Amino acid sequence: MSGFKAVALGGGHGLHASLSALRVLTNELTAVVTVADDGGSSGRIRREMNVLPPGDLRMALVALAGSAPQHQYWAELLQHRFGGDGVLVGHPVGNLLLTGMIDHGEDPRRALAVLGELVGAVGRVLPMSPAPLDLIAEADRFDPEDPDRVRRVRGQSSIAATPGRVRSVRLTAPGAPACAEAVDAVREADVVVLGPGSWFTSVIPHLLLRELGSALATTRARVLVVLNLVPQAGETDEYSPADLLRVLLAHAEPFGGLNIHAVLADHDAVLDRKELEGFARAIGTRLVLSRLAAKDSAERHDPDRLSEAISRALDGGDSERVDAWR
Repeated sequence: MSGFKAVALGGGHGLHASLSALRVLTNELTAVVTVADDGGSSGRIRREMNVLPPGDLRMALVALAGSAPQHQYWAELLQHRFGGDGVLVGHPVGNLLLTGMIDHGEDPRRALAVLGELVGAVGRVLPMSPAPLDLIAEADRFDPEDPDRVRRVRGQSSIAATPGRVRSVRLTAPGAPACAEAVDAVREADVVVLGPGSWFTSVIPHLLLRELGSALATTRARVLVVLNLVPQAGETDEYSPADLLRVLLAHAEPFGGLNIHAVLADHDAVLDRKELEGFARAIGTRLVLSRLAAKDSAERHDPDRLSEAISRALDGGDSERVDAWR
C-alpha cells in the first residue's frame, strides 16, 4: 500500500495517533486539523489575536516530523513550553512561532508548509477552515432529578469539561468556509481516517462544514473510523462504541451521510461485542477488532498496532475477528 493518498482528520492526541500510524504506511499524507480549540495556550492566543488556534496544528506537525537530527531538533523546540511565572508561561514555542508567522502576514497554509519543511514533515498539515471556529453543544445529565433536561454549552474547552453528557454539537457559524485544499485532499484521497480523539470536539466538527462534510459524503476513498479506547468524561460518558458511530452518522446526515468502509476498535474497549457487530452489519461496514492500546497505557493507541490494523482493513482481511497483535 506504499504511496496511497491518505487524509487523517481530527485534533490533539487522537490525530497524533492516527498520523503516527499512517506515516508507517505512506508518505502521501495530509492532516486536516480542527480549529475550534479555545483552551490552554491556544485559547489565550485566540482571545488576544483572533487567529487560528495553533496547538493542534503544532501537534500534527510534530507527529509528521522526520527522523533526521535537525528535524527532531525543530520538533522538540516546537513542543518546548516556557516555564517561570511570566506572560509566556505555558506557551509552547511552536504556538508562538506559528502565530507570529500569521501575524506577520503569512497565509496559515504557507506558514504550516514552512514549519513542515523545518521539521522534515512526512506529508502536510492543513486547518479544516481558514478561520477559527466555535462550537455549541447540547448536553443533558446535569440534574439527577431531571436527567433529560438539555443545556447548551459553548466553547470547546467548556464542552470537554462539562459535567453532563453531550448529545450533539454544532458550529456557531454554520456557513463557515472549509479550507479548499483540505476539501480537495478528501476528494482525491485513497484513504480517509476519522478518529480517534475527542468525539464531539475533534472528530465530529469536520462533518459540520458544508464543503468538507459534502466531500466526506462523496469521496471515493475508503473511510476508516478509529474508535476511542476509553470514554471521555462528559463528552461520551455512557456511550458504547456503537453509540459513537450513531452520533457520528447523525452529524454527517445533513451533508449526505458517511459511507464507512471499516471500523477499527480495540477488543478490550468493546464491552458489548454483539451490539457493535450488529450495528456494523446494519450500516454495511466491516468491523476490525484487534489490540490497539499501547502496552504501557490502556488510554493511548500504539502507532505500530494501529498501522497494522489500518493495513488489515485496507487489505480486506476477515472482519469481526479478534487478533492478538503484540
